[in-house]
Formats: sequence, C-alpha cells, structure tokens
Amino acid sequence: MATLIKERRIVADTWRLLSRGPKGELPEAPARGDVIVPLALWLANRESFLAYPGKLGVWLDASEGPEAIAGDLQRFALIAVNFPKFGDGRGYSIARLLRERYGYRGELRAIGDVLHDHLHFMKQCGFDAFSLRDDQDAQEALSALDTFSDGYQTSVLRPVPLFRRRLAAGKP
Repeated sequence: MATLIKERRIVADTWRLLSRGPKGELPEAPARGDVIVPLALWLANRESFLAYPGKLGVWLDASEGPEAIAGDLQRFALIAVNFPKFGDGRGYSIARLLRERYGYRGELRAIGDVLHDHLHFMKQCGFDAFSLRDDQDAQEALSALDTFSDGYQTSVLRPVPLFRRRLAAGKP
C-alpha cells in the first residue's frame, strides 16, 4: 500500500482508489465509503453519484483536463491527479489550473509515479497530499518538501515573483 503524506504529515489513507480493469473496463463503485473514481466513471454515472452516501473524489489522468469537472468541483472532497511516469509533467499544469483558474480548495492529491524529489515542486503547484510509490522513503520525502526556502518564480503558494517581493520590502 502506498504511503500518504498530507499537510506535511504521514497519515493513514482512508480513501479507496478505484481503477480501470486490465482491459480498460470501468470499476463498480462500492455502496459506501470514501472513494476516488476515475473521471470516465464520474462522467458515465454522474447522476447516481450525486446521491452517493460517502465522500467522493475524482481522479484525472495526465491526459484529462480539469474543465471536464469545472462545474462540479464543490462536489469533490478530493481530486487526485495521476502521474503515469515521473517525466510526465502535465499533472503540474492540471494542479495549477484547478487551484488558480477554477478555485478548487479541497484536497489535491498526486498519485501514480510520485517520487520524493518532486514533492517540493508539486507543492508549489497546489498539491497538498502525495501518495508515494512503495519504494519511496516517507521520512526522506517529508524532508524534500523543504529542499528550497524560496523561489524566483510565481507559484500557487507565492503568486508574486521574488524580485517584486524584494522591491516591496525595500531590498535591491
């Protein structure tokens, strides 16, 4: 089972992540419990999910944009973004769109090929939970969140670039 880091702590994961079957078939949703469903399952069964008794989350693959759920964001306690391989950066853009364009404030979780040395950058894009691969050390991953003390660029956490922050503080 993957290790979950949420809000800078190692925590137990109470959510059940539903995945497609080996031939791409959509999974069945359980009768209750907190579930994270693939976007395709949400879109196919949206009306029945509106009455779901547990907490509901949706997961977006790297090839799926957040515009598909923009009108339903308030329904999701959690949105997971899948990183199919460590070199695929589309999930970073999805996270920034969810936070900055669509104003999503719930839990934003990175899933898939999540490596500890990417956590700092994922956090800058708005992720606040990380489901680590089984071969990743959770304590090492926590320390990776503090790899850099500041950044030049804007981010979800710091919408003003460093040079403007320094000018505002009266520093050259």
